[in-house]
Amino acid sequence: MKKIEAIIKPFKLDEVRDALNEVGLQGITVTEAKGFGRQKGHSEAHRGAEYIVDFLPKVKLEIICEDSQVENAVEAISAAARTGRIGDGKIFIIPVEEVIRIRTSEKGVAAI
Repeated sequence: MKKIEAIIKPFKLDEVRDALNEVGLQGITVTEAKGFGRQKGHSEAHRGAEYIVDFLPKVKLEIICEDSQVENAVEAISAAARTGRIGDGKIFIIPVEEVIRIRTSEKGVAAI
């Protein structure tokens, strides 16, 4: 099993969720996040004063899936989240040792 973490632009969340649903992945955890990469924030003006916004709003997605589903999930996320501009995000793939469903004590793939 693998954990896929994706950092994307917030307005792309619905498109990514729909794309993941189309490839058969349903369970997803979404967290609001702030950060920056190469874009390093930007300047904004408010009431005549200019200030720098260091951290930009992002959304972090977490998905646990079988190894066989990873490639389809990554392709779905990449295609749906891509705008072609800087700051589209990143995808991280992390091995998962075990998954346990609290309610039923199921383990492994059955618990996903």
